[in-house]
Parts: sequence; structure tokens; C-alpha cells
Amino acid sequence: MRRDAKISLTRMRSLFSTKASSRIWIGNDILHLPEFFSSRELLPRLQAIFDRAPLRKMITPGGKSMSAQMTNAGDFGWVSSKTGYRYETVDPLSGKQWPDIPKEITVIAREASKFYGHSNYHPDCCLINLYKPDAQMSAHQDCDEEDFEQPVVSLSLGASATFKIGGKERGENMENIVLNDGDVLVFGRSKRLAYHSVGRPRKNSNAMLGGDRICCTCRVAR
Repeated sequence: MRRDAKISLTRMRSLFSTKASSRIWIGNDILHLPEFFSSRELLPRLQAIFDRAPLRKMITPGGKSMSAQMTNAGDFGWVSSKTGYRYETVDPLSGKQWPDIPKEITVIAREASKFYGHSNYHPDCCLINLYKPDAQMSAHQDCDEEDFEQPVVSLSLGASATFKIGGKERGENMENIVLNDGDVLVFGRSKRLAYHSVGRPRKNSNAMLGGDRICCTCRVAR
């Protein structure tokens, strides 16, 4: 069930960064919003999610362990195992529903999507990845959702990392985008099914998470 995210005006003011000023378009369908939000406002909300749905390393269909640790919030959670990639309404570890997406994350994602041209964005899944210094994500497509008209909105916290995005065919030339703490990236339209990857956290780029990086990826799964 989708819920409207409402927070107080005071909370809104503390949530968004006072440094946010630029909108960087990469082509027509990728939008980078540097220093868009205050990551410190989200950390207590994320910790509450980790307490209920602990981070874990998921297994690929090929039997390999992913290097990034993952969990979910929302009506649906993206999971991976030897039986394939899919969305589940309950956490396979606990058999319980995933925690709700924090209102703060929903508000940030919806505000970012407005700049992208989507004024009615209602994510029902937030995949949360924790990247330790040795973790990365190889090139892949986000293609397990039902509606590809909806963009993907990604929030970055902690250490910087290089996000690479190409085209619908593996091996196409990729754009390199450095994502820093508080940045938001939105991609959709012709780039909705583009292959993309994430590099290891950059050393000494942000001490807030001890050199780790967290990425909160909002999607409309169903």
C-alpha cells in the first residue's frame, strides 16, 4: 500500500542541504543533483531498518556472493538467490514484511523526481546497499520492475564512488559520474534499462561512515 509522505516544514528544511544549487544533466535522461540532501538526517532512520531487516550478502543465481550488503524497505523488497532475481513482499530471513520506507527518503526521492519531470512519483521499494571498502557492483540492468516509465532515484551517503552508466546493450560506452555524500542521481526514459555499475568507495573521501558508502535506490516495483 502506497502512503503519502508528509513531514513538518521544519523537518523539510533540515532534510535538504543548504549547499544544493546545481542540476547536472548527462544527456537528456540522467540527472545528477549534487549535495541535494543532508545525509545525517537519514542515518537514524536507516539504522532502524537495519535493526528490523539486517543487512546481508545476497547470492546470485550463479551461486556467487555479492560483495555489497543489502536490505530493503517498502511494500516490496528486491532479493537475489540461486532461484533468481525477484521482488518479495516479505523478508526471506524473517518471514515478516519489510520495514516501511522512511518518510524522509520518500520526500527526497519525490522532490528529486520533480526536477526530472515526474511530479507523481511514489516508490514502493527502497533497496539499501552498504558498500564496504572492498565492495562494488558489476554492470547490470534494473529490469525486474513492471513499469519502466518510472525512473530510478538513488541517494548516496558516506564515501564517494564512481557510478558508470551506458546503454541497453552490455559493452556500450559508459559515462562516469562521481557520487558524493548527499548526492541524488535520477535515471529513466531511454536510460531506464541501461547497464550501470558502481565502483568501490573512494579512500578517505568521507569519514562519516568510516569509509563506507550507503546507497538507497528507490523504485516503483509494481
